Amino acid sequence: MKKPVLLSVEDDEDIQELLRYNLVKAGFAVLLAESGEEAIEKLGGTAPDLVILDLMLPGMNGLEVCKTMKRIDSLKEIPIIMLTAKGEEIDVITGLDLGADDYVSKPFSPKVLVARIKAVLRKKTEKSASEAKEESSLIVQGSLAIDPAKYEVKVEGIKVRLTVTEFNILKLLAKREGWVFTRQQIIDAVKGYEFSVTPRAVDVHIFSLRSKLGKAGEKIESIRGIGYRLR
Repeated sequence: MKKPVLLSVEDDEDIQELLRYNLVKAGFAVLLAESGEEAIEKLGGTAPDLVILDLMLPGMNGLEVCKTMKRIDSLKEIPIIMLTAKGEEIDVITGLDLGADDYVSKPFSPKVLVARIKAVLRKKTEKSASEAKEESSLIVQGSLAIDPAKYEVKVEGIKVRLTVTEFNILKLLAKREGWVFTRQQIIDAVKGYEFSVTPRAVDVHIFSLRSKLGKAGEKIESIRGIGYRLR
């Protein structure tokens, strides 16, 4: 079984060695970085399963590393456990707000840290399994059937050809029937598939969806001043 890979970002050599020893002993593969800049460089070449991030780093500090990771699509889902010193409560709050998953205060117990790491990784695995199950589930709304696994849409049993962006907008609306999504929420959900998704482009995609879906397209409602929903 493949060992989970952890990236430990710590500038204190003694603490870094303590971390490395205990993490390897606990069954993890460990990568090391002594600065925020080195951490970002290593993250560019490999995606670890979790990052242990000291907040007090020379140059680029831990909060800046966290913020940078959450801005990069390939890194934003990597869990982060912050290492903090006493008196850094504000930084802890900031880090959690930025998307860090947990924190451990120095001086810390290696056993507690390992337990926290395993808990965060377990949540990540459970979340991935839940999302995979949801992603593979057939969505049926009246005469409309959406198969996320096959990227396939049928209306009354007949396949309808959609663009990737149209498909993902329809899937978003169908998974939360009756929910009203703003144009910005729709953009946030489908960005990465086409770079040209703008508020105006959302309206164009919706118009195209309605046209292609025929009678079933009438289920897509415009909510004036807000956005769209599937009724």
